Amino acid sequence: MDWQEFARQMAGMARDLLAQDSVDATLERITASATELVEGCDDAGVLILRGRRVQSLAPTSHVVIESDRLQERLQEGPCFDAARTKSGERVFRLADFTAEEQRWPGYAPPARALGLGSMMGFLLFTDDEDFGALNLYSRRTGAFNDTSETAGWLLASHAAVALASARSHAQMEEAVATRHIIGEAMGILMGGHKLTEAQAFDVLRRYSQDKNIKLREVARQVCEKGGLT
Repeated sequence: MDWQEFARQMAGMARDLLAQDSVDATLERITASATELVEGCDDAGVLILRGRRVQSLAPTSHVVIESDRLQERLQEGPCFDAARTKSGERVFRLADFTAEEQRWPGYAPPARALGLGSMMGFLLFTDDEDFGALNLYSRRTGAFNDTSETAGWLLASHAAVALASARSHAQMEEAVATRHIIGEAMGILMGGHKLTEAQAFDVLRRYSQDKNIKLREVARQVCEKGGLT
């Protein structure tokens, strides 16, 4: 591999990732970059674990989704383990689906039937939060070597930082939107019932608690209906 050229491509990808305007767009650029930059990679996806359930994000093909569903059903597999690992192991590599596989004996045979030959899973992480796993697939056996693993690990490291940035931006936008709609609802209650700002907020808060509805949803109802029912 021409590492100088790879470094140039990675720098361009990093700038491109930070320029994306949503978490979904960032994820899609991450998986597309994997197929472009990692030798041997035919398809890629991001697997997120929520308890024992698996969520497939930004898959580049349907086989990625099928592989994730298979790992969820079996509760095993390289990507599944990469996403849930609490050890220092950040990379899982399965070189040959046609060989006898000791680590994931239930997963390997049906994955081979999907047309997969080899794969790698990389934990997507930052210093303070794990997100899941970036998974790279090849239809050929033995497609990934140490060079591919290094390239994939570098991509996953950049991707995790970009994903953290995208999530923070999305959370900030959601917080601003929530404050806006709550403020609008308080204004409606203050005008309609001659309440102070503190009293109007307390009405929203108590309704939210009594009905077990999120405060933002209560505020949205007030804005839509002109009050609480």
